[in-house]
Amino acid sequence: MQLRIARHTNRLDELIRFYRDGLGLREIGRFNHHEGYDGVFLAVPGTNAHLEFTSGGRRTPPAAHPETLLVLYLGSDEAVAQVCARVGGEQLEPANPYWGRHGTTIADPDGFRVVLVPERWSDP
Repeated sequence: MQLRIARHTNRLDELIRFYRDGLGLREIGRFNHHEGYDGVFLAVPGTNAHLEFTSGGRRTPPAAHPETLLVLYLGSDEAVAQVCARVGGEQLEPANPYWGRHGTTIADPDGFRVVLVPERWSDP
């Protein structure tokens, strides 16, 4: 099985800079003017998953919510510090205190929260 998570935005270029240049996701494709939409595909390193961001169309993007999280396990405190330095965002207080103890929460340009965890994910 493969996984793609897709989200609509009015800030496509800003999201590309945040996720590709800041978080380090690799751009694996994009499209322009496809039935009124533009978009990009970004691979999540170490997984068989990727994110898709689109803009255009007639609908408004979803609103961010403090409990809607993208959690990335980066593997070290140094990796978290490097990503935070690249994105330049301020650390947010997470809604769920668990994430305050186990990671650093930042927001993407749309206000959606990303939790950067210094540990590695271990599959039980």
